[in-house]
Amino acid sequence: MKQLLVAFFFTVFSVLAQADSRGLPDFTELVEKQGPAVVNISTTQSLRSNGRNAQPFPFDENDPMFEFFRRFIPRQPGMPGIPGVPRDYESRSLGSGFVISSDGYLLTNAHVVDAADEILVRLTDKREFKARVIGTDKRTDVALIKIEATGLPTVRLGDPGVLKVGEWVIAIGSPFGFENSVTAGIVSAKGRSLPQENYVPFIQTDTAVNPGNSGGPLFNMKGEVVGINSQIYSRSGGFMGISFAIPIDVAMEVQAQLRATGKVSRGRIGVVIQEVTKELAESFGLSKAQGAAVNAVEKGGPAEKAGIEPGDVILRFDGRTIGSSSDLPRIVGSTKPGSKVTIQVWRKGTTRDIPVVIGEIAEEKVASRSSRGAKPAERTANRLGLVVSELTAEQKRELKVNGGLLIEDVRNNAARVDLRPGDVILALITRGENVEIKSGEQFNRLLAQFDKSANVTLLVRRGELQTFVTIKGLPERRTE
Repeated sequence: MKQLLVAFFFTVFSVLAQADSRGLPDFTELVEKQGPAVVNISTTQSLRSNGRNAQPFPFDENDPMFEFFRRFIPRQPGMPGIPGVPRDYESRSLGSGFVISSDGYLLTNAHVVDAADEILVRLTDKREFKARVIGTDKRTDVALIKIEATGLPTVRLGDPGVLKVGEWVIAIGSPFGFENSVTAGIVSAKGRSLPQENYVPFIQTDTAVNPGNSGGPLFNMKGEVVGINSQIYSRSGGFMGISFAIPIDVAMEVQAQLRATGKVSRGRIGVVIQEVTKELAESFGLSKAQGAAVNAVEKGGPAEKAGIEPGDVILRFDGRTIGSSSDLPRIVGSTKPGSKVTIQVWRKGTTRDIPVVIGEIAEEKVASRSSRGAKPAERTANRLGLVVSELTAEQKRELKVNGGLLIEDVRNNAARVDLRPGDVILALITRGENVEIKSGEQFNRLLAQFDKSANVTLLVRRGELQTFVTIKGLPERRTE
């Protein structure tokens, strides 16, 4: 019996020890093998100070980095910042990168090397090389640089597609210039969309990333690079538990084009889109919230030539499902310009397959702003609490529309929805029907058909953009 008890406890302790070792991963072997392929990047840019209100450091006094530099980096004679004395000086910055081929090609962030006059790459064995930029892509924040060296250690590349939320990852880089610093965390989320970043499905982690980590690799536990550390979310200027990495497959597609041509070519179809909410889906007659709602179609663009219209919902692109609006720019952008694809749209309660020839992204055009001098067609607020006026002929020409109502005032009930003075109501959409608004009388007549529990979706022109606005529930009568 005693022997059985000893064997039992030995088994229990063995299991607990194994579980504990699985819960506390050991990164030492990974860092030892992959660390030599991670580099420190320092850049120099020549600038000229006019001497007015200059600071001795390249930071505003409210920037948390200003106090750090003031306390720990002594000011040298000739540093910029002497008021009233113009002088040339050098701006220096630090970042990270990693070697992807033994003949000297490296990946980093575009913002690390942007506008640099000199780029210096330091390896872990203390060797230093001047680098030249092969190409940068600001839309994904990826840069490919080259040093003249051979036999370099290289990283192994992984598949971000199989990366799981909750999985351990580590970052190696040079935060604040501290070379080859290692930090660890887990994958917090995948496929994150950030404002003004339409072409990257970011990997979100809680791995500590700080200034100087930019451009460094994010490794999985197999020692494979799954991302490039690019951004942090912070209210202090330092790490606050949220960092974002560019998936390595996205970066490698970009670098392949940069290596071949020095630039990145992206597809476009010429539409303005927004997310399909539950309320929008109901208005369009969709069974669930999915796809990308088309707010506007560029005149003369690929989408207009193919027959795509405002009010369509794009459900599939070249056979790939559009789960949310953020999926579309990434998929379209990765499509070769000039190729012909089929786009499936939802229009008036049914799906349609539309062939489209993909265009190429060019400089955005700036639309003219409309004047707001029209006399109001009615001074009382309508059922939505809006005071509206019909557009003048001049306004219609500027906006290139056939009709619409200008919102002059927002009262009472309308304060709870996203409508503002200056917006132009172009259409009313319900159950997939897109009804253009021609007059205030017509608009009020349409509103009268809905009961108080109905959801009404409007197509609204705001400045140079168009957007759908859904109103949940209507008041029973007009109010002032």
